[in-house]
Amino acid sequence: MTATDRSLDLINTAAQAAADKLAHDVIAYDVSDVLSITDAFLLASAPNDRQVRAIVDEIEERLLKERGVKPVRREGDRESRWILLDYVDIVVHVQHSEERVFYALERLWKDCPELELPEEARATRGKGEEHAKLNADEAGDEPGQGR
Repeated sequence: MTATDRSLDLINTAAQAAADKLAHDVIAYDVSDVLSITDAFLLASAPNDRQVRAIVDEIEERLLKERGVKPVRREGDRESRWILLDYVDIVVHVQHSEERVFYALERLWKDCPELELPEEARATRGKGEEHAKLNADEAGDEPGQGR
């Protein structure tokens, strides 16, 4: 089984919305062969809580406006470190960069086919690492090292 056309449309719309709000490392997986509850996962991250919320808000707004769908569930709003949007056909995970590294969802789903995303979303790959390196350089630290 593969992700439906509807799921692919939702993923592409959400990925574009995330990229437009400067999300880092946007990637999507077709999980339909291993999960019966959804077709696809979209993963994105941001370096701070405020940007995580902005990305999530843009995804919700764009999916409602362009595809006429609302999430059936939204979790993680309180701390905005990891917000999950469940649209049944797709599940969107927007994580703070630190949570993204710690939980490494890509590792869990690496055996699932990666979905083709719009160019702007593909261009976000590696942005999280670039941002971490820039911040470490400004602080005089090595990436991933504390003071």
